Amino acid sequence: MVRERQRLADKTVYGWVAGRVQGVAYRASMQHEALRLQLTGWVRNLVDGRVEFVATGHEARVASLIEWARSGPAFARVDELYSEVRDIQHFQQFEVRA
Repeated sequence: MVRERQRLADKTVYGWVAGRVQGVAYRASMQHEALRLQLTGWVRNLVDGRVEFVATGHEARVASLIEWARSGPAFARVDELYSEVRDIQHFQQFEVRA
């Protein structure tokens, strides 16, 4: 019963950030933050300079990751953040993709 309630509280969010977000350890830092929050999913660079991500986990923890993404690591400058809820996706871990 508890596990069922926990799954109902899970959600998946797709998003991206734009600005100075490549070459500043944004992906590695997001992975570290996602793992700290016990989330699964992935993060990767896009050719247009944005960083794209998908995160799954408890909705409050996903919200915390989105809040973190607004500023990112120390040398990042986030000019724009986009996120949307998607159909639930399950991952084994949170990984940095090429």
